[in-house]
Amino acid sequence: MTAFQLGPLLHEGKAKRVHATDRSDLVAVEYKDDATAFNALKKASLPGKGTLNCQISALLFEHLAGLGIPTHYMGLGESANWMLVRPVRVIPLEVVIRNLAAGSLCRELPLPPGTPLDPPLCDLYYKDDAYGDPLLTEARLERLQLVTPEQRLQIEALARRVNDELRRLFDSVGLLLVDFKIELGFTGAGELLLADEISPDTCRLWDQAVADSQDRILDKDRFRQDLGGVVEAYGQVLKRLQQACPEPTVYR
Repeated sequence: MTAFQLGPLLHEGKAKRVHATDRSDLVAVEYKDDATAFNALKKASLPGKGTLNCQISALLFEHLAGLGIPTHYMGLGESANWMLVRPVRVIPLEVVIRNLAAGSLCRELPLPPGTPLDPPLCDLYYKDDAYGDPLLTEARLERLQLVTPEQRLQIEALARRVNDELRRLFDSVGLLLVDFKIELGFTGAGELLLADEISPDTCRLWDQAVADSQDRILDKDRFRQDLGGVVEAYGQVLKRLQQACPEPTVYR
C-alpha cells in the first residue's frame, strides 16, 4: 500500500513529468527517456535514460542532504524512474557553476576547453525557452526582480557549496566535474531548496583515466556531439556512484 495517490499532471518539461498527489506536501516526478539539445531543436528517445537519471539524482540528492544541504527530495517511487519531492516555487533561473572551461563558455570567451577556472565561475541564466535562456547581468537580474539581492547571495552560496561537495564525491569515483546546472526553489515557508535534478543531463562529467577528449565524456555531450553510447555512459556514472553512496531510499 502506498502512502499517497497519484494525481493529475501539473507540468511536462523536456525530461520530466510532474504530477500532483492527494497530499499537499508531496509531488511525484516521472523521469522520461526523451533526450533534447539546443533548446529542443535536437530530439531523441533513449530507452533507459529516464531511470538512470532518476537513480543518479536520488543518490546525489541523498548525499547532499546528508551533508546538510536542503533539497526537495523525499525518496524514490516504487517504479525506478519516479521520484517523490516537496512542492516548491521554482525560481526561473538556471544556476551554472563552471570548474573548467567547456561548451558555450569557449564559444563566448577566448578560453581553450579544459582551462581551469579558479575560483569556479557562477553564471545565472533566465530560464525561458522563448528567449533562449539568456545570460543575466546583475543589472538584468535586478530589472527582472526574480530574487532580492539577499536571495541572490544565498543562491550563489548554496550553488558553490553544492559544487564543493559534488566535486569531492565525483573525484572519489574517478570523475571530473567540469560544470553543472542546478535549479532552486522556495517552499511555502520561504526556505531555499535545491530542486529539479542532478544528472549527466545537467552535469559535464569526464573520466579522469581517459585522455581522449571524446572518449572521456560521460554526459549529455555524447548526445549533443553525436558520439553515441549515451545510455552506456550514464550507466557508468550510476555504477561508480553506487560504489560510493548507499542505496537510495524508496518513499513509503
